[in-house]
Amino acid sequence: MDTLQVPDLEAGEVTARPIWTGGRKSAFGWALYDWANSPFTTVVTTFIFAAYFAGAIAPDKTTGASQWAFTQGAAAFVMAILSPILGAIADHGKGRKAWIVFWTLVMVAASAALWWGAPGVDSTVLVLTAAFIGVIGFEMGLVFYNAMLPGLAPASHIGRLSGWSWGLGYIGGLACLVLLLFVFVQPQVAPFGLDKSAAEHIRIAGPVVAVWALVFSLPLFFLTADTPGAGLPMGRAVGAGLRTLGNTLANVRKHANIARFLIARIFYVDGLNTIFAVGAIYAATVFGMGTAEVLIFGIIVNVTAGLGAFAFAWLDDRLGAKSTVLLGVAGVTVCGIPMLFVDDKTWFYVLGGIMGLFFGPAQAASRSLMSHLAPRGQEAEMFGLYAFAGKCTAFLGPWIFGAVTLAAGPRWGMATVVPFLVIGAVILLKVDTGKVDTGKVAPEESVPE
Repeated sequence: MDTLQVPDLEAGEVTARPIWTGGRKSAFGWALYDWANSPFTTVVTTFIFAAYFAGAIAPDKTTGASQWAFTQGAAAFVMAILSPILGAIADHGKGRKAWIVFWTLVMVAASAALWWGAPGVDSTVLVLTAAFIGVIGFEMGLVFYNAMLPGLAPASHIGRLSGWSWGLGYIGGLACLVLLLFVFVQPQVAPFGLDKSAAEHIRIAGPVVAVWALVFSLPLFFLTADTPGAGLPMGRAVGAGLRTLGNTLANVRKHANIARFLIARIFYVDGLNTIFAVGAIYAATVFGMGTAEVLIFGIIVNVTAGLGAFAFAWLDDRLGAKSTVLLGVAGVTVCGIPMLFVDDKTWFYVLGGIMGLFFGPAQAASRSLMSHLAPRGQEAEMFGLYAFAGKCTAFLGPWIFGAVTLAAGPRWGMATVVPFLVIGAVILLKVDTGKVDTGKVAPEESVPE
């Protein structure tokens, strides 16, 4: 087992402690969950089903882009309400894995339901409802998944574990895209008797994502040690969780540094999430890309994003999570602005690939920064607020994109993302990563025994 050398001041010697608190299997099972659930966002909300809905179900692509964006925004609004409440309750309950299992199954069921989204406007309600429920299941599972991170590694390795798992997520999304592209979408004759005229070779993406998520979640369910809460029965945990959340919000000044970080995250993550939510639709409407071309673009972005997440994981632990987030947001902004003006698909592919390098670091380092700042015993609550910060205004990005797209076209719609990224980065500059908020143990005390 890998070990971390820790000085024993009383004995005057150096002792070895396991790097991974629950062991390698526990850390591996946790990291693999990113591989398991990432195809939902890659395949359903970003590339295949988003483009399929706009091109084959909605009355026209512009209307489809707006409807899809509004649905993503509505799911984000519900998430903003649920995440901090359920996170606080989980901190006082008996564990977090049961919550992950439940919300994963919600996502799996919603993904499978997409199979019945046949071409034509009659499928509009079914597909949008399934996407809405699936997004909530996906995001709620992440609240409790992220809350397990501080208990799986010492502070010196949180950035690495977070980055590696995020990289696995991108590679998992890529692998699922490649599978769908070469096995189902591109062949002249679809396998398993699927009817191309009824778009079954595309609709099968929903069940594939469902099976993928269920199978690759099993290592976390069975190998990763649960992160216990206070151990209260559910009834008492609900009351205690709500009281704790109320006290946290009432005494927000004691967590001013965390609050500043979360405000910054509201903006820059809204920008990042909007790019993911409407990226495929933007490619389809502006460049006229079909499903195969959108998939190729998705593969390029996921390859570079995975490489970026793995590479910057070490930078996170060396330079700090805040610097890594700022570098990631700056890279996305610098690469994203030219993409608003290019007309050539080749340049769109190239700039998208370079931009992908910075997606992973911006997201993975945000998670590790929250892990460093979260007071012990309040991880799920703080990651609930972390999710809240990522979702409380997340409907604004897609809705603004949808409204501006209807009024002025998709290029102007996508341009609205840039201010979110810039404002978030400016606020993040003011976060003091060396400051200890009230109720938070000092960094040197936070190494798990």
